Amino acid sequence: MSEPNPYRSDPGYQWGPGQQPGAPGYGYPGPAYGYPQYAPAVAPTLQIGDISVVGDQIVTPSGTMPLKGAVWNAMDLSRVEEKIPPVAIVLAVIFFLACLLGLLFLLMKERITTGYVQVTVTSGGRHHSVLIPATTPDTFFGVMGQINYARTLSI
Repeated sequence: MSEPNPYRSDPGYQWGPGQQPGAPGYGYPGPAYGYPQYAPAVAPTLQIGDISVVGDQIVTPSGTMPLKGAVWNAMDLSRVEEKIPPVAIVLAVIFFLACLLGLLFLLMKERITTGYVQVTVTSGGRHHSVLIPATTPDTFFGVMGQINYARTLSI
C-alpha cells in the first residue's frame, strides 16, 4: 500500500472500501442496514418447571402474567414404594439351601419415589399449572422452598 493512488484524477473513485454515511465502520450491522436491534437477554430470577420469573412478570408457555399479587400453590402427588429387590430373593433361595441364614436377605428393602409435584400460579386472570417429576422424597421440600421465594417476590 505504499504505492500512490493511480486513479486520483478520477473524481468518482475513492481509495479503500466504501461506507454509507453515518454508519459505524466496525461491529455487527445494526438497524441502519435493515437488521433488527435485539434487546439483551435477561436471565430469569426464578425457574420452576416451565414457569419463569423475569423482572416483574411471570413467563409461562400460556402467556405472561404480572408478578405482583400472584398466588402460588403446590401439591405433593408423589409416593414412596418399598419392595424387596429381585437380587435379595435370588440370594435368599441360594443361601437357604446352605443354611437358614439366607432368609435374612429378605430383609433388604428398596425405596422408589414415583409421582409428581404440581405447581400452580394464578395472576391477572390467568392460570398455569406444571408437573415436576419427584425423583427423591425431598423433591417436594425443594419445590416448596422455590415457591416460598416466589411468594416473597409476589408481595
